[in-house]
Amino acid sequence: MTLTPLTRPARLRAGARVAVVAPSGPVPAERLEAGLDILRGWDLDPVVAPHVLDVHPRLGYLAGRDEDRARDLQDAWCDPAVSAVLCARGGYGVQRMADLLDWTAMRAAGPKVFVGYSDITALHEAFARRLGLVTLHGPMTAAMTFLKDPGTQESLRATLFEPESVRTLGQDSARGLVPGRAAGVTLGGCVSLLAAELGTPYARPSAAGGLLMIEDVGEEPYRLDRILTQLLRSGWLDGVAGIGLGSWAECGPYEDVRTLLLDRLGGLGVPVVEELGFGHGESNLTVPLGVPAVLDAESATLTLDVPALV
Repeated sequence: MTLTPLTRPARLRAGARVAVVAPSGPVPAERLEAGLDILRGWDLDPVVAPHVLDVHPRLGYLAGRDEDRARDLQDAWCDPAVSAVLCARGGYGVQRMADLLDWTAMRAAGPKVFVGYSDITALHEAFARRLGLVTLHGPMTAAMTFLKDPGTQESLRATLFEPESVRTLGQDSARGLVPGRAAGVTLGGCVSLLAAELGTPYARPSAAGGLLMIEDVGEEPYRLDRILTQLLRSGWLDGVAGIGLGSWAECGPYEDVRTLLLDRLGGLGVPVVEELGFGHGESNLTVPLGVPAVLDAESATLTLDVPALV
């Protein structure tokens, strides 16, 4: 199967209610409040789900119990007054709660904006497969990059309110790693999560026809090698149209990472663009997933055929 464009949710308007949820790890209260202040400054009406500040009683790396995190997400998504659901942070935990969601009820709730990255990659894949929706790989409300970096804030704000103004993505550091130009539908996220999802009910059978946007954090080159090799050996990368690379924070010296990426991805014979500026780095551009686009290694850009939101 070749990827096809997904349904685009509506853009946000002034006064829109947005729900903040925590599907993964614990959320620092002071950072959450700072992020909510930014959203209020955009004339949004943020509401915090009941269990966002919870910590699991035994497993301290989780933001509360699996069923509570799932209920928060589902209730927020199914609330007709909510126009967007934003994740507070990543970490780990989505895979534990994804099977607890009522996907039929969420599908009936209709298209909405969904934003997150890192561990939230597992939800991007699930929303694509179960709901057929475009989602936004973008900064989370309590993430330090969102709180500190004006470029990260503006990329998300513009995508939410003026999506036609951010049709071309990239930054000054971006450059072609493997030459070429390719068209396809965007997908991706944190590459370790994409590999971890293989074999689950939420994983796509293939990235064929897709422009794969990948990044990661804290994975040494040999572990990235293992992750990419798994995707290659499984056949998941067969037919991929092109690959855009984001940040590789805390993954070792970048030249070592770059050498590994070229070694594993260069043989696919598709264009590869590096340092596009999304992910766990010092800035985090918002990248729509499920949108037709063109990846051009010569100009080192990703250009969307249509705005991320309607």
